[in-house]
Amino acid sequence: MTPAETFRGKRVALFGLGGSGMATAASLKAGGAEVIVWDDAEKAIAKAKDAGFEAIDLRQLDWSGVAALVLAPGVPLTHPEPHWSVKLAQKAGVEIIGDIEIFARERQRLAPDAPFVAITGTNGKSTTTALIAHILKQAGKDVQMGGNIGTPILALDPPAAGRIHVIEMSSYQIDLTPLLQPSIGILLNLSPDHIDRHGTMENYAGVKARLVKFADRAIIGVDDDFCEAIAVRGDHSGKPIVRVSLKETLGAGIHVRGREIFAWRGHGRKLADLSGIGSLRGDHNAQNAAAAVAACMSLGLDEATIQKGLSSFPGLAHRMEQVGRVGKAILVNDSKATNADSTEKALLSFEKGIFWILGGKPKEGGISALEPYFPRIAKAYLIGEAAPAFALTLAGKVPHVQSGTLQKALESAASDAANADFDEPVILLSPSCASFDQFPNFEVRGDTFRELASGLKGFKPAS
Repeated sequence: MTPAETFRGKRVALFGLGGSGMATAASLKAGGAEVIVWDDAEKAIAKAKDAGFEAIDLRQLDWSGVAALVLAPGVPLTHPEPHWSVKLAQKAGVEIIGDIEIFARERQRLAPDAPFVAITGTNGKSTTTALIAHILKQAGKDVQMGGNIGTPILALDPPAAGRIHVIEMSSYQIDLTPLLQPSIGILLNLSPDHIDRHGTMENYAGVKARLVKFADRAIIGVDDDFCEAIAVRGDHSGKPIVRVSLKETLGAGIHVRGREIFAWRGHGRKLADLSGIGSLRGDHNAQNAAAAVAACMSLGLDEATIQKGLSSFPGLAHRMEQVGRVGKAILVNDSKATNADSTEKALLSFEKGIFWILGGKPKEGGISALEPYFPRIAKAYLIGEAAPAFALTLAGKVPHVQSGTLQKALESAASDAANADFDEPVILLSPSCASFDQFPNFEVRGDTFRELASGLKGFKPAS
């Protein structure tokens, strides 16, 4: 845990008692703050009271003595409209921050030069975060990984000289971190997502840009127009910017050609080779790996050490996770693909013979953008609320069936793959949807897929 000493003796209101909220409350209390907590869910309030926290409805609170409102990242700050707790804090002139802002202040107090790697982007940030942490750990470094992936940041060990924090950040978390200044900031890519929470794509991109704007060193994937524009603006800041591209050879930066990663300054110097690394299959993972290579080189690792870490990376749960085989078919859990852009990366990873399970709570735009990859799909199995709409998109283009549930979809896909004329068919769960119609989150959806897969006749788990 990182005790939040910067709020010692101060009164702090906290709204949102999920995992990060409870960890933040514990951190503030351990640092000597007076913490008042609340949530819209009665069960969450009861759990906080059982843990010894003072729970008071913030609508009944005297805000005149409050130093800050700590907001959970899932609570609307601006769009579609500010949460009622936000409006109360704004009316009282109380600053509104998140847990990573508290960490940033503790880092400044304890060890301002301690390495802090922050990663964001629409897609790939979890894999990149896990990959950087894995490479550094393999190199014997003291690494703390968390944020939007896994462990809440304030539940990690505190900043210290030589300790490296590798932190995934969502746009919501960046929005709540006004003093964000990582030593290395990584922006992988940008495509439409979370527009309901930011209003416009321009607002969304502007929030993401803050992570690299204030970083000591920025690493930016420049293969989309928004990120390229952010990199161009950053050139005028005087801070080092490392560009990463899969599409073109850069004048200077990190360039991916096939499965090889090069440093490019007028000539190419090979840094790493991804050939044969199943956990980093596909162009999207090549971009993730290139950004990870750039970060680890900036932290002083040599190329041989980085290659060793890349080669031993086990992959990320629910993101192109090969869970095993059934007969000749590979079973791939890509439950984390909650939008079409993310699923595009999965479909690009296999040339043909894809038995695709998709659907759930649909997002804006559906799957029409994936039409160029329909020839790779042998058959589609539709589940959840999105099934009727997706069936219309696929009609006349891809054989498909409305399976309804994940269990029925997997059973049908396994049967069809077993009788298909492909050397190595792929049963791919890549939903292009949120999970909330049938599952509480994408992790439970992926765990369910893994559990159901293990029950298939002839299943062999991944080694």
